Amino acid sequence: MSAKIRRIGVLTSGGDAPGMNSAVRAVVRTAVGQGIECIGIRRGWSGLISSDFVQLDGNSVSRIINKGGTMLYTARSEEFMDHAGREKAIATCKLLGLDGIVAIGGDGTFRGALALSRQVAEHGNKLSVVGIPATIDNDIGCSHYTIGFDTACNTCIECIDKLRDTMQSHERCSVVEVMGRHAGNLALYVGLAVGATAVLIPERPVDFERDVIENIRRARLAGTTHYMIVVAEGAGKAFYIGEQIHEAIGIDPRVTVLGHIQRGGSPSARDRETASRMGYVAVQALVNDKGNRIVVSKDGRILDLDMEEALAETKEFQMERYDILEALTNNGTSRFH
Repeated sequence: MSAKIRRIGVLTSGGDAPGMNSAVRAVVRTAVGQGIECIGIRRGWSGLISSDFVQLDGNSVSRIINKGGTMLYTARSEEFMDHAGREKAIATCKLLGLDGIVAIGGDGTFRGALALSRQVAEHGNKLSVVGIPATIDNDIGCSHYTIGFDTACNTCIECIDKLRDTMQSHERCSVVEVMGRHAGNLALYVGLAVGATAVLIPERPVDFERDVIENIRRARLAGTTHYMIVVAEGAGKAFYIGEQIHEAIGIDPRVTVLGHIQRGGSPSARDRETASRMGYVAVQALVNDKGNRIVVSKDGRILDLDMEEALAETKEFQMERYDILEALTNNGTSRFH
């Protein structure tokens, strides 16, 4: 073990995602097992500014692997974005004697970690930071998978399956809005899994007549009397989509916005397992004196990459899923879902 790493901090930042607790548990237990003290920073980067922390050990993270949310709480910090705010955070790092930080979150969390590390270097010191990707949007360019995505998908699918029961009973159209302001991964994955009549995503320009109305018409001609439209929030507001459908063909849709229910719930097996592996690799990176890294999932492997290079990567959107959705929707099989 590197003699330089004696005490590390761990925090969760940005939007919460199921599996964050599993990652915290893995970080703490891996660190403690190698003789490293672990400090939990509450409320993300805001907690580092305000010295909001708690000492963690193996017992303090017991029975959280199955819990949604994050035991360390989370927040977004405008103050941390400024040089003066990060100076306060650096003061807390000095106070606690931190040699490294594991930051669990999304792209903004990682950019904050990198900025903090660089600013510490300006003082002639070193603070190693490692990021773990956790966001239900699965939109981190350098990682094929992010913690929380699978659980969020399952939550959406369960809700939509229940909605379909009542929509079918009343022969109605349902418009469901899921999260995804800038990324349609969740909407497209869920839409394909539930056999949606149409899916609207921000990565594909919406032709309302082609993408929604004509799909409903085809489904009706195939014998279907209920329709499921899945909308990513970044592609349009569900209530407006519902109004457009009503004006175009006279159907009176029922609109459901799933909202923050997508962020909650006990993490799935995939998210628990991935979070555990990522937490372990994050600590190993610090132990091996590999600072400024992001832990990623690539082709089923868990790796750590240089943070600057990783943040420069972009993720190619898997549009083939949309092609499959269209093929299964437009060939007359819509009635079966």
